[in-house]
Amino acid sequence: MKYLQRIADQLLELYLDAFGAVQIKGPKWCGKTTTAERHSQSVVKMQDPDYRDGYIATTQTKPSLLLKGDVPRLIDEWQVAPVLWDAVRHAVDQRQEKGQFILTGSTVVNDEKEDIKHTGTGRIASLLMYPMSLFESLESNGSVSLRQLFDNKDYDIDGATSGLSVEQLIFAACRGGWPASLNAKSDRTKLMIAKDYVNIICEEDISRVDRRQRNPVLCRQIMRSYARNINSLAKRSMILADVTAEMESTSLPTLDDYVGALERLFVIKDIEAWSPSIRSKTVIRTSKKRCFVDPSIAVASLGVSPATLETDLNTFGFIFECMCFRDLRVYSQGMGGQLSYYRDRYGLEADAVLHLDDGRYALIECKLGSREIDSAAEHLLQLKGLVESAADKGKAPSLKAPDLLIVLTGGQMAYTRPDGVKVIPLGCLRD
Repeated sequence: MKYLQRIADQLLELYLDAFGAVQIKGPKWCGKTTTAERHSQSVVKMQDPDYRDGYIATTQTKPSLLLKGDVPRLIDEWQVAPVLWDAVRHAVDQRQEKGQFILTGSTVVNDEKEDIKHTGTGRIASLLMYPMSLFESLESNGSVSLRQLFDNKDYDIDGATSGLSVEQLIFAACRGGWPASLNAKSDRTKLMIAKDYVNIICEEDISRVDRRQRNPVLCRQIMRSYARNINSLAKRSMILADVTAEMESTSLPTLDDYVGALERLFVIKDIEAWSPSIRSKTVIRTSKKRCFVDPSIAVASLGVSPATLETDLNTFGFIFECMCFRDLRVYSQGMGGQLSYYRDRYGLEADAVLHLDDGRYALIECKLGSREIDSAAEHLLQLKGLVESAADKGKAPSLKAPDLLIVLTGGQMAYTRPDGVKVIPLGCLRD
């Protein structure tokens, strides 16, 4: 099985050079273990059924025994025995060497509940890994670099061409960024991976995440409602109303409990609002934009197929936006990228605001078709003007103008408009 290079490979190397240990976290099946194994010299797989009981017994008596081995030493699914976190931190303190351990896991551990004594700050770095972007799955040709867009004002994107049709984008979104799906033999089997992922989340992982029994049927209903409202600003009360139409006894605390568990499993990945002081705070929408970590989760939760979406491009437009968010997160990781969105009651919006850790940022609209490009560019220019005006009037003196205005599309050709807005097909983009 051929290994496809991941952007996380470069980041993991940097982290190992800087820290004693690195925790790779993210959704199951996104390739964490495979990537970690390529950078490790020895491995302990805590969920290996042949050794699991012995490993658990060892952690209860002397967990440091499991840390012996060539370094970097990989401890896969370390959260099976949370005491290993403190053991790794202590070993890093003792050894005073970089790149000693790699920890992988598919859930967020509740430090307080699991009796973890130390956060690991300064010893254990955290690397969030996502499902594969289109560039990592070799579907984007990578002819436009996000880093170069930020770093090089003279960077010429004009004429870069995507080889992906709308039909291919639809299939890629339905299949998702799961490495196992790329090795399947037929299109039908490739699509089964995301469906199986959702089944396992609902039937098993939703209860295993914190060892609390939860209803698989209710989990499916919540995920289906999320999928119906994907990339909308649906309030919790709206999702609750959607769920209670099928399961009347569901309460808001129960909904919050399930959503929290899905967040800990890295299934749900909402987008926070960007709320700069450029207008009265009362007119800026601050609800979270509902989103999954991968578009295929929405597709599988809805029970639709590529053929269905080909006849419903309006629905696919929202799923396409989710795919854009996934890829933007992946491509911007090395620059400390953080995604948010902007929307006010006057209709002014940016689907995504991508902030880098050095203060630079881009305003981004995600539009599947070419007919929407003009209106998307107009929104971005209006928002840029509002930011500049607020800064000039002293309302937001610390807020600088955006460095980039981008419209991500499902089209074929990349170009820079006369007004400076970059139009870039998703099938051209890379880190």
